[in-house]
Amino acid sequence: MDKTFHVYILAGKSGVLYTGVTSNLPRRLAQHRQKKIPGFTRKYGVTKLVRFEEHGRAASAIAREKQIKAWRRAKRLALIEAANPHWKDLSERLQ
Repeated sequence: MDKTFHVYILAGKSGVLYTGVTSNLPRRLAQHRQKKIPGFTRKYGVTKLVRFEEHGRAASAIAREKQIKAWRRAKRLALIEAANPHWKDLSERLQ
C-alpha cells in the first residue's frame, strides 16, 4: 500500500503562517482546529488550510517542508497566492 504525505501551510487571522508535514492531513487539520497540538498553532490560532502538496515519500515531504520553512515570508506568500489567490480555506478539498 502506497502512503501519501502532505506538506501544508496554515494561516491565522492575524496573518501568521505555519508549515507542517503529515501522513494524514484531514486528521492533522482536525487536531490543529481542536487545539490538540501544543505549541505555535494553538498559541496563535492557526487553522486555515491555504496550501498543500502531496508527496509519495516521507523524505521528499520533509525536505520540501524544510525548504519552505527556510524561505522568506514573501516567497511563502507568493507560493500560496500562485495556487490560492483568494486565500480560501482548502480543507473542503480533502473530503
